[in-house]
Amino acid sequence: MKIHEYQAKQILNKHGVPTPQGEVADNPSKALEVTQKIGPKTVLKAQVHAGGRGKGGGIKLAGNPQEAEQIAKEMIGMTLVTPQTGPEGKKVRRILVEEALDIDKELYIGIVIDRAKEAPVVMASSQGGVEIEKVAAETPESIFKEYINPATGFLPFQARNLAFKLALEGDTFKQAVKFIMGLYKTFEATDASLAEINPLLVTKQGNVLALDAKMNFDDNALPRHPDIKEMRDLDEEEPLEVEASKFNLNYIKLDGNVGCMVNGAGLAMATMDIIMHSGGMPANFLDVGGGVSEEAVKNAFKILVSDKDVKAALINIFGGIVRCDLVAKGIVKAAKELKTNVPMVVRLEGTNVEEGKKILEESGLSFHSAGSMKEAAEKVVPLAQQ
Repeated sequence: MKIHEYQAKQILNKHGVPTPQGEVADNPSKALEVTQKIGPKTVLKAQVHAGGRGKGGGIKLAGNPQEAEQIAKEMIGMTLVTPQTGPEGKKVRRILVEEALDIDKELYIGIVIDRAKEAPVVMASSQGGVEIEKVAAETPESIFKEYINPATGFLPFQARNLAFKLALEGDTFKQAVKFIMGLYKTFEATDASLAEINPLLVTKQGNVLALDAKMNFDDNALPRHPDIKEMRDLDEEEPLEVEASKFNLNYIKLDGNVGCMVNGAGLAMATMDIIMHSGGMPANFLDVGGGVSEEAVKNAFKILVSDKDVKAALINIFGGIVRCDLVAKGIVKAAKELKTNVPMVVRLEGTNVEEGKKILEESGLSFHSAGSMKEAAEKVVPLAQQ
């Protein structure tokens, strides 16, 4: 789950990690009030789940409260387009109004889980304010890493190593060590999957603060953090993904036109691969799971064909725990209710496969059957292109 910058900073503050003084505003009057309190100069930052806001006009400096109010009028309600939002952009519903600080250095600190190392890794770079992917591609030697042993946790000497490599000195060095240790404690305590401070600000007075903050969380851990779960902003999420989450379906919207419905994450990935190998592009990742019910299949199918980009659908089921006849019943029921004209290729294999095929054949609906994944992909791709 993703949250907004202002929410991430609220969490950081709870754990003693310093951030600039500021408040969130959803109307110009509130922006004026906040600026009068912390100004006179403030920075107004659009709150959307996307990076690159400055490039799209989503971060602006106000020299006085009246200017802040005017900028807020222009920013709240606008559609912000950045390199990460896509051409459709995202609507700005609220802004973060923060004190403007004297910048001396912009650094980078981030924490993620390294799947290959099977451990969290704290990364630091002197090239803050730039996408870390760009830094990794162009100057990988400028990224410093400390891996954390889960048995011992993040140790102070590791934080000192990173602060030293960032060429910090004196009291600023001490503040940075404390900041990095606090950030990791926050990451660990909240079951975060990402904690990124970009940029990490060093002011001309030598103070260290999180000028920007991004945090993502492990969905499976959210029951342990009801306060964080309440921060979820459904307006920022893909509507079909939100709908799928209501039925505990694993659905991710993609950019292609071949809809996929599969049982099992591994089979879903293989299905997407073979669609691309056959010259097509998958429109989604949709895993209905192993112990799925007829009702869940029906809901999954409705979500699948509700995507206007889906021009043809591939249903690939390997019946192990789930029965093919149960899946077939759910598909037929949903197709009849929706009266969809999306061409469908169905490949069934495994438990009760003959019963499933019979249900499809006797449904009166037009399904294209396939005996193998390869045959299914070779059938569905031309249908989507047509």
